Amino acid sequence: MDLNRLGIFKLMSDKMAWDNQRQEVLAQNVSNSDTPNYQAQDLVPFDFKHQLREAGHLDLVSTDPAHLSASSTGAGGFRSAKERTAYETSPTGNAVVLEDQMTKIGQNAIDFQALTNLYRKQIGMLKMALGKGSG
Repeated sequence: MDLNRLGIFKLMSDKMAWDNQRQEVLAQNVSNSDTPNYQAQDLVPFDFKHQLREAGHLDLVSTDPAHLSASSTGAGGFRSAKERTAYETSPTGNAVVLEDQMTKIGQNAIDFQALTNLYRKQIGMLKMALGKGSG
């Protein structure tokens, strides 16, 4: 069974992929903290509302003619975004603030861990519903 065909699992997988890609971008910022004229980068924030709108398979089903219908199309990707102008810049023009980057890395790790735990709980609920145990 492909869990990515279920909406909640697709969203969680997309968010985990975003967290993974963001971790790479933040690690690149840290590794270039001494590179002259390097500007820190980040990803556009992950927006569940936007992802729900973009997911075509999450259309509402009308069970009564009096119900309203809704549709959504397309698929989203992750875009890179330049960080705002840094409030600290080194004499070489480097605008990476290590404290900010480490805070973002820590928050990203917390988000990923919370999402992984949620994913695990969803799998456990599916197993329980199928009579295969809690997991």
